[in-house]
Amino acid sequence: MEVHIRQEKPEDHEDVFSLIEAAFLNESNSDHQEQFLVDRIRKSYAFIPELSLVAEVDNKLVGYVLLSEITIQNDKNKFPALALAPVAVSPEFQSKGIGSKLLKQAHQKARELDYKLVIVLGHEEYYPRFEYEPAINFDIQAPFEVPKKNFMLKELVPDAAKHIFGIVVYPEEFHI
Repeated sequence: MEVHIRQEKPEDHEDVFSLIEAAFLNESNSDHQEQFLVDRIRKSYAFIPELSLVAEVDNKLVGYVLLSEITIQNDKNKFPALALAPVAVSPEFQSKGIGSKLLKQAHQKARELDYKLVIVLGHEEYYPRFEYEPAINFDIQAPFEVPKKNFMLKELVPDAAKHIFGIVVYPEEFHI
């Protein structure tokens, strides 16, 4: 199975909406609103078109990933970072490595755009495969109550979080 990953185009939006909805339909740790979050982020300052990627198999959209801009703030400084939300794969294509390919491509593109950190609220058993670890290990905290094991960070470059600490600030589109 050949998987092609490319930047999302406006004409993909409807298919991406349906794909995300289907991917999270039976997910117990979901509010089932991820597709609406993506629509809101696309209209915000946090949206980075180069970090909105789709996966295709035989010209059919089967996966999607979005990294969008956030900040990590403390009393003195603000640091740019990215939020991973969501990564989604069509149910019939799950467990075939498509999510992994999307994540690796998104991480690589983020490095090329000079981003250093990615934050995710996700499965503690899935994301460590991609070198995510609890953000609290870096003294970076979520702005809301969440299990520490599920709020994770990935350094896109070695020691990127070494001198960064504070609370993650999400754009308002995450809170609607």
